Amino acid sequence: MDAIKQKQTQLYQSIVFCDFDGTITEQDTLERVFNKFAPETWQPSREDLSSGKITVREAVTKTINSIGSSHYDDILDYTLTFSIRPGFEALLDFLESQNIPMVVLSGGIRGMVETRLGNLINRMLSVFAADVDTSRQYLRTNSAYEGKTELVDKVRVMKFFNAKQKVAIGDGITDFNMARAADLVFARGRLAGFMNENNLPCESWSDFFDIRDHLQAHFSNSKQG
Repeated sequence: MDAIKQKQTQLYQSIVFCDFDGTITEQDTLERVFNKFAPETWQPSREDLSSGKITVREAVTKTINSIGSSHYDDILDYTLTFSIRPGFEALLDFLESQNIPMVVLSGGIRGMVETRLGNLINRMLSVFAADVDTSRQYLRTNSAYEGKTELVDKVRVMKFFNAKQKVAIGDGITDFNMARAADLVFARGRLAGFMNENNLPCESWSDFFDIRDHLQAHFSNSKQG
């Protein structure tokens, strides 16, 4: 059954929403791709993004749309060079043992996410990311869940799923809104800074073993309570 349809038929005890770039992967894959394939567009867009002149959606869309479609296969090949953060499969093993699904929410390109995850994609309930049209000279983004500031409105997607507890895992600015909408947040990098600056509760983490161990204790305590 399609994950979107499941929102009306299934109530999850818990569900995990996980970012991809810089979270599942150790490197920010999208930024690395931009620096390699479209530096002349990405660098000024990144500066405008940092200064607040443009949104994440505008910066990412502009950069993707400046890349020739002939480079798309090269981009996917380049994605395979990025390492997945340690402990990811161990976390998936634990979640599956507890019947807790994971949804990947990425503000990047679906092809990159699916290529890097490989067979692990079959262990996700669903993956949400932007699609790209390669039929023209330059790539064109196509996101069914585009928001005002994000290429993928993560909070909007989270609302598709009915769960008693929503867990968020992230690292960057595209995860700010997702974290605010979650019941339990695992934050590192800029997301951790954002949570701390706004006095919002979160759990720090280095790798997915940390998250697995915390969730093991969390769910054990919940059952005892």
